[in-house]
Amino acid sequence: MSAWVLPDHIADVLPSEARHIEELRRDLLDMARRYGYELVMPPLLEHLESLLTGTGEALDLQTFKLVDQLSGRMMGLRADSTPQVARIDAHLLNRAGVTRLCYCGPVLHTRPDKPHATREPLQFGAEIYGHAGPEADLEILLLALDCLRVANVRVPNVDLADARIVRALMPPAQATAGVQSQVQQALAAKDASELARLTRDFPTASRQGLLALVRLYGDEKVLDDARKVLPPSPAVDAALTNLRWLASHLQGIQVSFDLADLRGYAYYSGARFSIYAPAASDALVRGGRYDEVGAVFGRNRPAVGFSLDIKAIVSAVGARPLHAAIRAPWSMTGDLRRAVAALRAQGQTVVCVLPGHENEVDEFQCDRELLQVAGQWVVQAICEQPE
Repeated sequence: MSAWVLPDHIADVLPSEARHIEELRRDLLDMARRYGYELVMPPLLEHLESLLTGTGEALDLQTFKLVDQLSGRMMGLRADSTPQVARIDAHLLNRAGVTRLCYCGPVLHTRPDKPHATREPLQFGAEIYGHAGPEADLEILLLALDCLRVANVRVPNVDLADARIVRALMPPAQATAGVQSQVQQALAAKDASELARLTRDFPTASRQGLLALVRLYGDEKVLDDARKVLPPSPAVDAALTNLRWLASHLQGIQVSFDLADLRGYAYYSGARFSIYAPAASDALVRGGRYDEVGAVFGRNRPAVGFSLDIKAIVSAVGARPLHAAIRAPWSMTGDLRRAVAALRAQGQTVVCVLPGHENEVDEFQCDRELLQVAGQWVVQAICEQPE
């Protein structure tokens, strides 16, 4: 095997795509800052118990593990940044009120989480800590939609669910951790026959409620149907009320509901959402409420957030146009160097053509050039030469 062949689902990012990714990264961080979110940079590598405590089996299986040569302890390469940000909120910031945090950095997965996906996503996310009301759910959802807007994602569809519904229907006596996991997988796959098999020993109300969830997806009418067919429960009632309230504030956005949707990590505890777009085969954004994510760090307080993979978004939208650039001759004369420096100080891209390379392909597609006219260096439009 050639030494330069990369592992499966790992790839270099070449200039045009890298430029798009970097421009989008800056746009997303700027959007988060406009909402009042502070940037944090958790490490790529942590002690395994800190990285995985309380996150569930799915994240454990996605995490690369290695031995620290300094301490001999097991380390992990993060597969998701949310637990790390919860640790930062709990132990390093420890603020009493609302905290808004955002992050952007690579994560590593042992396996791609969907066909053709990378094992090295560039994860961007935002999280609010300290507010239990639906206002935080709505703010994080609106921020996610604004992030997709600046990424030029067209016609997003928000799909809403709530983890409390399934939890309320699970009978504690029969639903061991293993059974719960299998039930959740059957619900996510909408596998009614497998769900019927798994719940055959459940109390009748729980069993019928879980089986009904498989059919409860679609428009807002789903919420009315759910109240009719699901067994009465304060948790279910609160979840359905909250979902309707969230949907009512998403003006101009297509909203759907899938009350059996449990995809994603196990730490979700309340309203959750996925955002789709016609150009993508899977959700571009996933998020929701995970009030219990900080409990393992000794600070169980309200939390809600979302994350997305910038690489996946770049693959789903058209390439961005290059910023206009200026071509300049190469010279060490002081007046030309000063002219080039002044243009760059203004934010212009100036590409100096090195001697002997005048006829090479212009990767920046320069539309102007720096010319000397009457003893002065001036910028002029490049005139296309007739063929």
